[in-house]
Amino acid sequence: MSYVRRHPEEVLRALRNAIGLRFGVPIVALRFLAANLDGKRAPKDVEISAVPPGIRVGATLDLMGTTVRASAVVVIEALKLDAETLRIEIRLRDVALKALDERQETPIAALLKSGALDLSKPGNLAAYMPKRPALLVEARDDRIVLDFMKHPKLANDARLKRALYALAPMVTVAAIESDPDHLDVALRALPDGLSEVVAGLRRAFS
Repeated sequence: MSYVRRHPEEVLRALRNAIGLRFGVPIVALRFLAANLDGKRAPKDVEISAVPPGIRVGATLDLMGTTVRASAVVVIEALKLDAETLRIEIRLRDVALKALDERQETPIAALLKSGALDLSKPGNLAAYMPKRPALLVEARDDRIVLDFMKHPKLANDARLKRALYALAPMVTVAAIESDPDHLDVALRALPDGLSEVVAGLRRAFS
C-alpha cells in the first residue's frame, strides 16, 4: 500500500490495463520479492531491471559447489496453460557467469576460468546438466522450455487440475513483455470459444 501511495499513477494505469485485458507488475515489486527470498539455496543479492521486451536478472548463487555471479536477459516468448500443461518458453540472452572465489577448485570454476563454456547457448548446457529436472522439457541454443505440470507434486494435485480446467478456456496469456518500469501480461479472453468454457467447467466440477 505504501508503494501505491507514493505512486498514485499506478491506480490509473491498472484501470486502463484492465479494460485492455492486461495487468502489470512493477519491477520494484519483483525486486522486493527477490530480496525476501529465504532458504540456504536461495539466490543472494538479486538484481532485476527492464530490458524490453525482457528483464535482466542477476544473482549470486551456488552452482554445483561453486559460488558464482550469474546474470542474463530473460525474454518470455510463450506461455501455454491448460489442465495438462503449464508450459513457459523463454530465451536467455547476454548470459554471464563469474566465479567469485578464485580459490575454489571445482569443475565449474575450472570451466569458467578456461572460457570453455559457451554461454551464448545456455540451452545446450542445460540439456546436459546432471540430474536434469523433469520440468525441463526442451533446451537448445538460447531457448529453454519448462512445463511445471511435469513436476510430480503439481501433476498429482487434483485441485490445481480442476482450477486449470475451469480457467484455461476462459482466458489465455497472449504476451509477457516489459517496459522500463513494469512487467506486463496481456490476456486474451475465450481463446477457443464459449463452447470450450462450458466443457471446461463440466470437467472441473464433474
